[in-house]
Amino acid sequence: MAVNLKEPEPSSLYPVDGVLLGYHEAGIKKANRKDLLLITFSEGTVVGAVFTQNRFCAAPVTLCKEHLLSTQPRALIINTGCANAGTGEAGYEDAITICQAVADQLSLPREAVLPFSTGVILERLPMVPLLNGIKPVTTTLADNNWYHAAHAIMTTDTVAKAYSKKITVDEVVVTITGIAKGAGMIHPNMATMLGFMATDANIDQSLLQQLVKEVADLSFNRITVDGDTSTNDSFVVAATGKAKMSPITDGKSRAYAILKEGLIEVASFLAQAIVRDGEGATKFMSVVVENGKSQEECLKVAYAIAHSPLVKTAFFAQDPNLGRILAAIGYAGINDLDVTQLKLYLDDVLVSEFGGRAASYLEELGKHVMKKSEIMIRVVLNRGVVTQTVWTCDFSYDYVRINADYRS
Repeated sequence: MAVNLKEPEPSSLYPVDGVLLGYHEAGIKKANRKDLLLITFSEGTVVGAVFTQNRFCAAPVTLCKEHLLSTQPRALIINTGCANAGTGEAGYEDAITICQAVADQLSLPREAVLPFSTGVILERLPMVPLLNGIKPVTTTLADNNWYHAAHAIMTTDTVAKAYSKKITVDEVVVTITGIAKGAGMIHPNMATMLGFMATDANIDQSLLQQLVKEVADLSFNRITVDGDTSTNDSFVVAATGKAKMSPITDGKSRAYAILKEGLIEVASFLAQAIVRDGEGATKFMSVVVENGKSQEECLKVAYAIAHSPLVKTAFFAQDPNLGRILAAIGYAGINDLDVTQLKLYLDDVLVSEFGGRAASYLEELGKHVMKKSEIMIRVVLNRGVVTQTVWTCDFSYDYVRINADYRS
């Protein structure tokens, strides 16, 4: 069960002017399940996107990158049940065929369609149900389908992930709405997580691409469930420009900063929702590393802790075997780290200082914190002024069960 995460209310998800969403039960892997999603954008929409850095990236990722070089997208087609990764040239041709089918249905150039897939790796797409679903999915296109869209991209997710926000930019109300999927194989590294956001803000495309990278770095690139970077990770933001505002053309302007803050809020909610719904998760954990010399070293420490199976299983068991955290800090790769200077806290409980157990620490205090569903691990390096946060979850028996049975 997801950690303090509920299904979104359909009424809480605001339509974005210029965006339509259609969904269909194509039977790609399982019957009677939404598994095909089509998102269309009005003419004039600009798109920014970042993708997995996994060298074994999926065919859809390769094709998306190629299409983005030639034109601005007008449609996204997303399927669950099969990742179309590790499928070689045949998988690439399958992705082209799907894009062409969508393009023909919508009277668009093929390059204006971006494909996305998620599911099992090393299997060919089931092309018959997929292609048969293209026409039906267009018949459900509507601007208020964000709730259904969030369900249509789920795989092992137990809760649909969607969030909306309205902000004011230059006295104009701007809408931001987004959906995401992911529960396992989560450790995005974007220069099986998918995130799609849209806004009616008016912004220059090159600035939007810059903005997407900045937003991803502070949200989706700060989460980990199991340390596995998927072959299919993709994060896309579309700006339709329908809001009656002056275009944002300056990355140092107040309008840019306000839009960035709004996008980060939505993306952070979605990213944290992925962790809260981590496969088998019972704890949501924030790993905060403070007073580091650089962002890089703070993240090294944070991810060493967040990735450690020994740390994650201890939190599931509510066992304050907190020396495991110290060990992770020690092997994080900071060669000149003076361990006598750092402090380790569990929430507000001081656990370690001066290279050993804090004089005030009692195991009962650690147990009390570890019974909570939301916990902060705080490491104060006392080496500088930089702070970074990573979000993760524990490992339970269910994580093994879910992944052992994934193809069943």
